[in-house]
Amino acid sequence: MRYEVTGDPLYKTISTFFMDIVNSSHSYATGGTSVSEFWSDPKRLASTLQTENEESCTTYNMLKVSRHLFRWTKEVAYADYYERALTNGVLGIQRGTEPGVMIYMLPQGRGVSKAVSYHKWGTPFNSFWCCYGTGIESFSKLGDSIYFEEEGSIPSLYIIQYVSSTLDWKSGKIVLNQKVIPVVSSDPYLRVTLTASSKEGSEQLSTLNLRIPIWTSSKGAKATLNAQNLDLPAPGSFLQVKWSGGDKLTLNLPISIRTEQIKDDRPEYASVRAILYGPYLLSGYSNGDWNIKTGSTGSDADWISPVPAAYNNHLVTFSQESGESTFVLTNMNQTIRMEKFPKAGTDAAIRATFRLIFDDTLEKISSIEEAIGKTVMLESFDYPGMVLVQQGTENNLVVTDPPKDTATSSFGIVHGLDGKDNSVSLESVTQKGCYIYSGVNYSSSVGMKLSCNSSSSSSEAGFSQATSFTMNNGLSAYHPISFVAKGGSRNYLMVPLQSVRDESYSVYYNMQP
Repeated sequence: MRYEVTGDPLYKTISTFFMDIVNSSHSYATGGTSVSEFWSDPKRLASTLQTENEESCTTYNMLKVSRHLFRWTKEVAYADYYERALTNGVLGIQRGTEPGVMIYMLPQGRGVSKAVSYHKWGTPFNSFWCCYGTGIESFSKLGDSIYFEEEGSIPSLYIIQYVSSTLDWKSGKIVLNQKVIPVVSSDPYLRVTLTASSKEGSEQLSTLNLRIPIWTSSKGAKATLNAQNLDLPAPGSFLQVKWSGGDKLTLNLPISIRTEQIKDDRPEYASVRAILYGPYLLSGYSNGDWNIKTGSTGSDADWISPVPAAYNNHLVTFSQESGESTFVLTNMNQTIRMEKFPKAGTDAAIRATFRLIFDDTLEKISSIEEAIGKTVMLESFDYPGMVLVQQGTENNLVVTDPPKDTATSSFGIVHGLDGKDNSVSLESVTQKGCYIYSGVNYSSSVGMKLSCNSSSSSSEAGFSQATSFTMNNGLSAYHPISFVAKGGSRNYLMVPLQSVRDESYSVYYNMQP
């Protein structure tokens, strides 16, 4: 601000130097910075990964600095930073859409949780840290850095953030509408449409400057003005267009997976990297595992792939009633148990979610009811590629890699043996008459097993009840931006960090060929 008041370029230089030092030496992949509210040695971030990373107030202030620097310089780098920090360092500090539930720190360690730190999540009425003040202000300013104008005989408008919005631009004498199609992993493009309508009785030629983000690629990028192709500049610059009321501009920018090394110049940490999809930092559901195998060809397809959108139709949770409580079939440390019905957005919720893998891999269903009568494997939601496997009658069910003979991991979904309209039973395809069986004291978390009516010690009615489940839509669902990354001993479900609530995650991975 002193530069704006005095005009002394020294203060502009000080500000740019500060921003460059923080971003080159002290920033996480989120755009955030600080460890327990301090800066320590430069380029030593690999030793800082824990729960008390990235104070929310610091991110708030860095956004203010980058906003001023963009206004002073018009450099795309500051707009790119703003997008990164806003997308990953602000939008994820509130628990879902729950008002008044925010965090102080944004953990960056292995197997961390936003719900497990010194401050944890705050409460709507009893928490008021400094990060509550800045957090509330940050969410009130989500639209304040989309558009910037430059006055002149031909006024200029800079669009530095792609957010669906409408601008009544008085200098340009137009109403501008920006429509952005939500980004998904299955369609790797940012798709933007801009339309302008002149205000009644006015006509003004103006210049539009559209940010071409540093994370995109010239290959496959396309821009049109009134259906005529435009020449696109390189990423990290602005596309400049002269336009007026009635014009329509479209922008299609490729989005790809990329990795970034942590800000640490010690050779032993060269393999510690974050994974991004365009501006989105991806976090993998993990309790501390962090090894990823990228393969030797250098192709992203060797180690990471998008989750098809249709898979959300295949997610289920199986439950049973006991007394006044509801219990759900759960993957607990790779064994199957019945656990109490969990809160959404928790580790317990993702452990109680399974994907139906059909015997016919091309099978598609629009509702889970269509799965009745089909043969399936049950894939653990947060352990992609691992499925529920039976080890013979009266032995515990486990979650592991599918055996070569998939018969022991295949089950028929049949109408519930208890005869209720909304129940199903899961019958082994290799041992007819044998079913997934709970028949346990739920409070003791005893492992579930495969049991046959003839060998069960339960009465026929008890056996029918213990093998009948309510099948509902999964307690967890795939985010529209979801990927599966291949690990050394397991795979990871990767989602934007901003979407994670209480689930355990990692944002940095040890990536080896």
